[in-house]
Amino acid sequence: EPRSAWCCLAWTLLVVTMNSLVFLMNLLLMFVIFIIVLLPTIVVVYFGFQCHSQVLHSAARYCKSILDDNSSSALIILGFIIMSPLIVAAMAIYCSLARRLRLFTCFQPYSRAVYKGVKWRWYEEGGLCGCFRGWNTQVKAWV
Repeated sequence: EPRSAWCCLAWTLLVVTMNSLVFLMNLLLMFVIFIIVLLPTIVVVYFGFQCHSQVLHSAARYCKSILDDNSSSALIILGFIIMSPLIVAAMAIYCSLARRLRLFTCFQPYSRAVYKGVKWRWYEEGGLCGCFRGWNTQVKAWV
């Protein structure tokens, strides 16, 4: 049975708010995973750019005693070379975690706002986002 116009608007705002929160939760999780996995690349490229005389040329002691322009260039190149496999690994970790936690089932359909009696998607799966159900140990991510 369809809802009235005002009720539909209120439920639409609720569904949009919930879906936005789920989206932000997914985005935050992805951001944290990418930062952790790409940390070696970030550090190597940072020190390479910091100690190169054509870029920042820091006055730090390690830049004067350990890193010259050639080694700084090598660090920059190494950082960009190891970035590609680490991005693939980070995306595989995120996809595997999102699949195990069933984060994509948290999004609610728009029909929940339009029609009365439509159940929440996670309600039928045993809890909020299905996370309280048994974990699927057969999930594999191929890269």
